[in-house]
Amino acid sequence: MTQIKSKPKLSRRDFILSSAAAGATLIINPNFSALAAEVSKGDDINVALIGAGSQGRILLESCVKIPGIRIKALCDIWTSYNLQNQSRFLDTYKHPHNDYVDFREMLDKEKDLNAVIIATPDFWHSPQTVACLEAGLHVYCEKEMSNTLDGARKMAEAAKKTGKLLQIGHQRRSNPRYIYAYEKIIEQSLLLGRITTINGQWNRSKQACLDRDIPQKYYIDQATLEKNGFESMHQFLNWRWFKNLGGGPIVDLGSHQIDIYNWFLKSRPVSVIASGGTDYYDTKTHQWYDIVLAVYEYQTPAGPVRAFYQTGTTNSSNGYFESFMGDEGTLVISEASNRGSIYRETWVAAEKWDKWVSNGVLYKQCDAEIKCLEEAKKKCIKDCLCPQIIDPESGAIVDVRESPVPPRYDLPIILSKPYHQPHLENFFNAVRGTEKLNCPADIGYETAVTVLKVNEAVAEAKKLMFKPEEFAAI
Repeated sequence: MTQIKSKPKLSRRDFILSSAAAGATLIINPNFSALAAEVSKGDDINVALIGAGSQGRILLESCVKIPGIRIKALCDIWTSYNLQNQSRFLDTYKHPHNDYVDFREMLDKEKDLNAVIIATPDFWHSPQTVACLEAGLHVYCEKEMSNTLDGARKMAEAAKKTGKLLQIGHQRRSNPRYIYAYEKIIEQSLLLGRITTINGQWNRSKQACLDRDIPQKYYIDQATLEKNGFESMHQFLNWRWFKNLGGGPIVDLGSHQIDIYNWFLKSRPVSVIASGGTDYYDTKTHQWYDIVLAVYEYQTPAGPVRAFYQTGTTNSSNGYFESFMGDEGTLVISEASNRGSIYRETWVAAEKWDKWVSNGVLYKQCDAEIKCLEEAKKKCIKDCLCPQIIDPESGAIVDVRESPVPPRYDLPIILSKPYHQPHLENFFNAVRGTEKLNCPADIGYETAVTVLKVNEAVAEAKKLMFKPEEFAAI
């Protein structure tokens, strides 16, 4: 165990840039948590991190930007790499802390902690979360909540029993752009009309999904690996591909986005059918499916919705996004690169959307850009003999066999922070009693039910039905 004595130095960046969006302020949930009264608004929050790998580092990088957060302890079994690297990182930001290999020892010795962040492999989430909650600590646990529903249920039960906060790391729930899209575009303005179809994907390149390795001098000893549930260093480095440790790409990646399906529809699916397999990689090292295509059916008060989701691991085409298609418009949004646009169906009168542009809820596509496109279209018609016409309403060139290109509008909200920072801020504000958690255990459990059933549907090669009671953790 190593102790370093120093003083924290923190920095902060702006939360939202929306200077041109008059009247388009973010609505913050007014409900305050009645829990965590032991930490007042002005107090520092003492935090430990369990799991100091790549995801743990990402969370640390956000934590050191949040005022009043003091990282007091790190815990990881890979002392020669993860623990050493993140300890040095905290030294740079002057966070005095202790290092541990065993989280139980950490809980026994660290008596001034208020909260714990858990970023370990999925199969460790449940036992570690339950232990931390029972030790009287609030917990921020990375998604997936657990690799089993039994494990996720135990986490929810422990949170209820102890009265401590449990935030699940579906960070889009705190992303101001997603909150804005839900509240302003879907709920308030109703610009999409009736949502009928959802499409989403997360495609990663082969290079990003190849097995990890590292020089043998950095290997964890075999006894430590086995004590912590790993058969080998290869399994430790690539745990997401093993069925007893994680849930594969549909859980690791798709969980984030399928969670948004449930949120934006205010509903839970009634069925899922899926196709997938280990089609490309070696099944000995990639037990989980490297490609999954899933279709959910939802029943909403407005009518049925069908939602498609794809995750691929051999090609990065079009990256990741979610598309909500209504009979009057489409929302395309992604956590990546502040992507977020709304497309008006051309049969819908422009005047219906103009009021939302004038009050700052939407940005209309740049007039100069529109003019440039119109000039290009006129030239195309003059110079080409292809069967094209100009749509009289939008001015778009249309092949006689196609629909007009829908006009584009943009969200006025830009996230200028790391993706995870708003979700961590929400958690810490809830610990202080000034906000309500955006993704508490009950929501995290519903998402786990929704996503874990996809792997089951692939295995059984048939449509599986959801029962409403399945979504209740307790």
